[in-house]
Amino acid sequence: MQKLSELRLPPPPRRHLLSIADLERADVERVLETARSLAASIDREVKKLPTLRGRMVVNLFYESSTRTLASFELAAKRLSADTMSLRSAGSSVDKGESLKDTALTLSAYEPDVIVVRHPSIGAPQLVARLTDAHVVNAGDGKHQHPTQALLDLYTMRETLGRLEELHVAIVGDVLHSRVARSLVQALALVGARTVLVGPPTLVPRGMEALGCEVSHEIDAIADADVVYVLRMQHERMGQAFVPSLREYTALYGIGPDRVRSGQVVMHPGPMNRGVEIDPRVADSEAALVTDQVRSGLVVRMAVLYDVLTVAPAASDSSGANAAARLSLEIA
Repeated sequence: MQKLSELRLPPPPRRHLLSIADLERADVERVLETARSLAASIDREVKKLPTLRGRMVVNLFYESSTRTLASFELAAKRLSADTMSLRSAGSSVDKGESLKDTALTLSAYEPDVIVVRHPSIGAPQLVARLTDAHVVNAGDGKHQHPTQALLDLYTMRETLGRLEELHVAIVGDVLHSRVARSLVQALALVGARTVLVGPPTLVPRGMEALGCEVSHEIDAIADADVVYVLRMQHERMGQAFVPSLREYTALYGIGPDRVRSGQVVMHPGPMNRGVEIDPRVADSEAALVTDQVRSGLVVRMAVLYDVLTVAPAASDSSGANAAARLSLEIA
């Protein structure tokens, strides 16, 4: 008979953040609360926390990025983790190395977290299968950008005081937007109402299945609490989806005449000023673009902390214990 001491239990599954669809409402609320706790450290004279000392975070970016890469780098450093950032340009990718071989090479360094941005859908899932690291999706093709959705929820809640029954209008190039897909799913999780607004060529059919409404009339933004403006993604457009940018701006551009008093305006950046958003709106008090950048830092700190410290399928108690430990470190 096999001894009890010889019985081997399978290791617990590694925790990743690959898609908003993998999360439950409790997961979202835990990350947002962790981000709120971490925000207290941003205003301290000494901003660094010892939370992830001895851990390694690798940022693997196959696409251009300013905000996402910078915030992940800074988030890891603020938590005292060691960091390494690799861009495809100037690396062995230029010599033809596959994502699989790059992932296996990085795995040999035994990183704790790999943050992946890639133009192909499913790339973060592939890296997660090939390595022992926790993997965070920083954007894969037109599929998902979960940390952007979480930082947007955080910005909305901190500004407007609630997410439940919030009315959000997402305007523009939904077809090419991973931000839109993730945000629609995240808003549905927290009980918000979402309407997608744009020309029929830029709003895919079947989006209602994600839990939102669809309109092709710009007047649909009138009653929204939040007007979320999407960038026209020229680099992903292999053909003309609108007759001209001038016509798009006339029909769907967000100018001062389309923003009512009390509404707030958001944009994931970078902005095409004068195309999807008027500079007068982008620079107005209604715009939360700078708040989104600030939120990006604390939310990505929270995500790194969460995947490394909260047990898989965490109960409320384990999540609460992690938050309590974090509060002690910040104090």
